[in-house]
Amino acid sequence: MKKFIGIILAISMLLSFPIFASAEDASSGLQKDLVILFTSDIHCGVDQGFGVVGLKGIKNQLEKENYVLLVDNGDSTQGSPIGSLTRGESIITLMNAVGYDIATLGNHEFDYGMDRFFELTEDAEFPFISANFTHNGELVFKPYEIREFDGVKVAFIGVTTPKTLISSDPEHFTDENRNYVYGFCEDDSGEKLYAAVQSAVDSARADGAQYVVAMAHLGIETACSPWMSTELITNTTGIDVLLDGHSHSITGQEKVLNKDGKEVLHSACGTRLEAIGCCRITPDGNISTELYQWNQDVSAPDFFGFENELTPVLLAETEALNKKLTEVVAVSQVDLIVNDPETGERVIRNNETNLGDLVADAYRDQTGADVAIINGGGIRLPIKTGMVTLNDIISCHPFDNYLCMVRANGQQILDALEWCNHSVPGEFGGYLHVSGLTYELHTDIESSCTSDEKGMFTGVSGEYRVQNVMINGEPLDVNKEYTVASQNYMLKSGGDGTNMFINDEVLLDEIKISYQTLLDYIVDTLGGEIGEEYADIWGQGRVTVITGE
Repeated sequence: MKKFIGIILAISMLLSFPIFASAEDASSGLQKDLVILFTSDIHCGVDQGFGVVGLKGIKNQLEKENYVLLVDNGDSTQGSPIGSLTRGESIITLMNAVGYDIATLGNHEFDYGMDRFFELTEDAEFPFISANFTHNGELVFKPYEIREFDGVKVAFIGVTTPKTLISSDPEHFTDENRNYVYGFCEDDSGEKLYAAVQSAVDSARADGAQYVVAMAHLGIETACSPWMSTELITNTTGIDVLLDGHSHSITGQEKVLNKDGKEVLHSACGTRLEAIGCCRITPDGNISTELYQWNQDVSAPDFFGFENELTPVLLAETEALNKKLTEVVAVSQVDLIVNDPETGERVIRNNETNLGDLVADAYRDQTGADVAIINGGGIRLPIKTGMVTLNDIISCHPFDNYLCMVRANGQQILDALEWCNHSVPGEFGGYLHVSGLTYELHTDIESSCTSDEKGMFTGVSGEYRVQNVMINGEPLDVNKEYTVASQNYMLKSGGDGTNMFINDEVLLDEIKISYQTLLDYIVDTLGGEIGEEYADIWGQGRVTVITGE
């Protein structure tokens, strides 16, 4: 087995390290450097970026001359098949093998349900911490952990975004009467979160902590306000450094002034192990943060061709995944199409099809939305009559997008339908398959949709091609508010130029990955059988094409 010797030096020459240091007045009391390695938002990317093999190699190398702790800031167990198909088990197995010391909770840790969440925390050989995750008002986990080196105590405080209540399935946090029993110290002002963290900081200091490190899954997106990590810093005292997650950012390397006007280091390390964060406390009292980055498409272990003790563990988990992918999870009584079976021409991007209906139904079913829309470009392969495997479902709907729901008005829905049909009869990846509504498409009317230089929808200058829209049997009201389910790609990012929803109120925020939405609908709602209601390959008549001839 090849050893991970000298690789870090080779990588160091390829990378830049943003370093921000804060000098203390007195020595720390440490006999050698304490290095806190941190990851966040791995989202099951265990063989991407540095991968877990590279992470273990860096940890091994640094342990030769330093004290080393490895911590995670959340969202590790969800995001690709190796996580979802083992319901997080493979990721916890790999984290145990790498040797994590502490973890905090991201919003996606709860995606497999509360029972499964607690099973995974029990399987972990490291503690989970959160100063603001509560059940009936009481903390579920310890708010902090203290580690001691040469008599120097360092406290790690966990913080979880209150947006978790809408960015995982809200039902996970309620009782049988749909009353919320779990919470994250959420309020409109942010004060409840600030107070909870301040209480943990004060307790840790009272317990003798010389340094306080906040392990936060908060992020710096404005949509996260008033719970952004930077806002937490400015409204508290006593934190020395905040290691951040949630925003998938590697640009958050900065100093932020706390409530007392003192500098606090703020550092984030991106997603899927594209970077590994490093916080260093030296014997002379300096605190600094830096990043190890890997920006290549191929993972670092594959690029350098190295192995270590994590290599066989990773291989074992991926082999188990491959077996899982071939498991039969459902049966289909019908062929569900992407291409016209007679001509072979792709039709998923300009026609209603039974597969488009099925996928759109999944999004509406899993949210209870009034309407669901899904872009044809996100549906890749057909599902054939017969046994359906996990791989069939993932191959059908493969992208790393997430189920969301927003509140929108009827005019926005009408504009989305008009935009998605602007290319018909030509193909368009943003052609929308729909659930909960029907409409007429008048192809004799030339599209008058307008867009900007980036291809984003800007309006309709003439007569609408889309007419007589009915939502659940009632005429669409352009002034009425409806709930709309789709992917973050369509609703939040303006994917395919469908930007009419991006400023809407988000009711459910990225609660599960796309293929899991389809899988749960087929297995749980349909009972594992795709039946005759989807028999017509051209769908259920949700779109009536009127040519004018």
